[in-house]
Amino acid sequence: MEKPVAFMNRFSLLFHALMAAGIYFIMETMSRHSALEAWNFMIGSPKVYAYNTFMIFMTFMIVYLFRRRIFVRLLITAFWIYLGYMNGTILNSRVTPFTGQDLHLITDALDVVGLYMSPMKLITQVGGVLLGVAVLVLLWKYAPKYQKKVKWPLSIAGVIIVPILFAGSTKLCLEQRVLSTYFGNIAFAYQDYGLPYCFFCSLLATGMNQPYDYSKETIDKIVEDDKKVALSADNDTEKPNILMLQLETFFDPTTVEWLEFSEDPIPNFHRLMQEYSSGAYKVPSVGAGTANTEFESITGMNLRYFGPGEYPYKTILKKTTCESVAYDLRNLGYATHAIHNNKATFYSRADVFKNLGFDTYTSKEYMDVSNTTANGWLKDEILVEQILDNLKSTARQDFIYTISVQGHGEYPTEKVLEDPAIKVTGAATEEKNNQWEYYVNQLHEMDQFVADLINALDNFGEKYVLVMYGDHLPTLGLTVEDVTNRYLFDTSYVIVDNMGLEKVDQTLCSYQIAAEVLDKVNIHEGTMMQYHQNRRKSKWYLPDMELLQYDLLYGKKYAYGDDGTTPFETINMQMGIHQPEITRVIPLPGENKFYVFGRNFTTASKIYINDEWQNTKFISSHVLQVKKVKLTEDAQISVKQLAPGKAKRVLSEGNTYEYKVPVVEETTEETDETTDTTEGTGTAQ
Repeated sequence: MEKPVAFMNRFSLLFHALMAAGIYFIMETMSRHSALEAWNFMIGSPKVYAYNTFMIFMTFMIVYLFRRRIFVRLLITAFWIYLGYMNGTILNSRVTPFTGQDLHLITDALDVVGLYMSPMKLITQVGGVLLGVAVLVLLWKYAPKYQKKVKWPLSIAGVIIVPILFAGSTKLCLEQRVLSTYFGNIAFAYQDYGLPYCFFCSLLATGMNQPYDYSKETIDKIVEDDKKVALSADNDTEKPNILMLQLETFFDPTTVEWLEFSEDPIPNFHRLMQEYSSGAYKVPSVGAGTANTEFESITGMNLRYFGPGEYPYKTILKKTTCESVAYDLRNLGYATHAIHNNKATFYSRADVFKNLGFDTYTSKEYMDVSNTTANGWLKDEILVEQILDNLKSTARQDFIYTISVQGHGEYPTEKVLEDPAIKVTGAATEEKNNQWEYYVNQLHEMDQFVADLINALDNFGEKYVLVMYGDHLPTLGLTVEDVTNRYLFDTSYVIVDNMGLEKVDQTLCSYQIAAEVLDKVNIHEGTMMQYHQNRRKSKWYLPDMELLQYDLLYGKKYAYGDDGTTPFETINMQMGIHQPEITRVIPLPGENKFYVFGRNFTTASKIYINDEWQNTKFISSHVLQVKKVKLTEDAQISVKQLAPGKAKRVLSEGNTYEYKVPVVEETTEETDETTDTTEGTGTAQ
C-alpha cells in the first residue's frame, strides 16, 4: 500500500488533474443520462470542458493542508459526484436542472418527496447516503496518512495561487464568450456551459446587479412619462371583481404533434379562447418553477434580470415588500385574496404573500382534502367554493389570485385510470402513454372546473374579469420538435368577462398579464402596471424595465420620491376566510376522552388545552376528538390551524372555550334518578 500512496503523493498534481477530468466526465454522464452525450460535449466544447475540469482541480488544492490526504481526496470526489447525481436525478423529474436556489427549497422538497418516490426507492436513496457517510467515516479512521513533513509555505501558496489563476481564466473565458453570465434558458445553459460553472453561478449570483446607467434622473424620467399618461386616463368607471387563476401545468396537449385523443381534452378552454381575448402565454420556466411564473404575473417584473435559477419567493421577498397588482388594487379599495389548494408554506407563500399585498390567504389547511388525484394532489374543483367564499366575505370589489394544483406531477407510468374519459395514444412506449393519458385526464377535469367556475361567477351576479393561464409545460420529456409552435416556454391564456369587453388576441409574457387586465377595465395604478401599459411597444422597453424593477426592489427607490422609502407595508394577513369555532365540549363519563363540537374544522385543526398541543383526531368539519386527556375546571380550549410538519406552525386560531366541570346532582331517595352529566358546560370567548 505504501508504494502506490508514495507514487500518488509524488505526482499528486498530475493525479489531481486526471481525477478532475474523470470526475467531470462522470458528472456530465449523470446529468445528460448518457456517456455518449458527455463524450460529444467534451469533444464539441473542449474549452468549456477544460474550464470546469480546472474548477474541480482547484478544489483538490486543499488536500495539501491535511495529513489525511486520501480521505480528503475522496471527500471532495464524493461532493462532485453527488452533485452530478443530484442533477441527473432532478432532470428525471423536471426540465429545470439542479440549481443553488434549490437549496432554499429543501424543506418544500422534503414535504412532497413521497409524491415522486416510492417508499422502496426512498429507502434506497437514504440507504445509499448513509452508506456513503459510513465509508467516509471508516476512511477517516483507517486510511493511510501523509507521513512526510508538510511543506506549509508551498501548500499555502498553492491554495492561494491556483484560485487566482482560476479567476483569471474565468475572466478570459467570459471575455472570449466561452462562458456567459446571462442564462436566458437555464436548462440550455447547463448543456452549453457545464454543471459546475452553472451550479455555482446560480448559488452565488442572486438578486439583481445595478444596471449601467442607473440614476435618479433616469428613473424620474421613466416614472414621470408613465404618470402623465395615467393621469390623462378616466378612472371613474365602475370597477369589477378581478380574478387571476394560475392553472398548474396546464397547456394545450393537442399541440403535441404525435399525440392522438378520443375527443377534445379541453373543450371549454378552447371554446373560451374562441370567444374572449386570448393567446400564447410566455412563461419563465419549463416543467417546474410555478412560483416564478406566479411572481412575474403578480408583480409585473421580469425574472431574466435576476440571478440564474433564482426564486425571489425564497430570497428578496422574504425580506421586503414588493409592489404588485394586489397592492395596486388595494390602494383603490379592493379587498385582496390569495387561494391555493396546497399547503400554506410551500414556496414560503405564507410569509411572502403578506409582502405582496394580500389581505387573506386561504390554503389547503382550510379546505376539505378528501378529493385527491391518484398521485395525491387536491383536485381543483374545490376552488369554486373557495373563490365564492372570498367574494362573499366583503362588500367591496375583490381581487382574487388563485393557484391550482391538480395538474402537478409526478405522472404514473403504470395504468391507474381504468376507464379514462379521454383515451390517449401516440406516445413512444406504453409507460409514456400511461403518463400522458393520466396527465391529459387531469387536464380534462381542470377544464371542467374552469367551466364550473365561470358558471358560478355568472350566477353570483357581480361584474368580473377572470384571466386564466398555465404556469408551465409538464415534465414529460417534450422537446421543441414535439410541439407545433417549436417553443417550450409557451402555455395559453384567456381573459373571460361578463362586461362585454372587446376581444383582442395577442401573445403576452407573464410579467405583462396583470397590466393588460387592468388596462382592459381602465385601471392605471401602480409603477410597473403603468410602465407595461404605456411602454410595451417602445424601443427601450426591456432596458428601462430592468432599471425600474432594480430601483423598486434593490435600488434607492427613486420611483417613490426623494425620501427613498417604499409606500408598501407588510400586511397583517389573515389566514383563511373561515376560522374554526368551538360551540361546545362533551367529555365521555369514565373515560379520558372528549369531543369538541363546532364548525369550520379541517384535518389541519388541532386542539390546544391551556395553550398545549393535543393529539387530535378529525371526525368531521363539526367534530374533533381528543383521547387520554382529562378536562379540569376552567381549562382553556382552542382549535388552531397548523401547517404540516414537526414545527407545528400555527397559521390561525378560532375562539377560546372555557370548560366548566358539570355539576352532578345528588340522587334523591324518592326518585332514585340521576341528572345526565355527559355534556360539559363552558363559555366561548
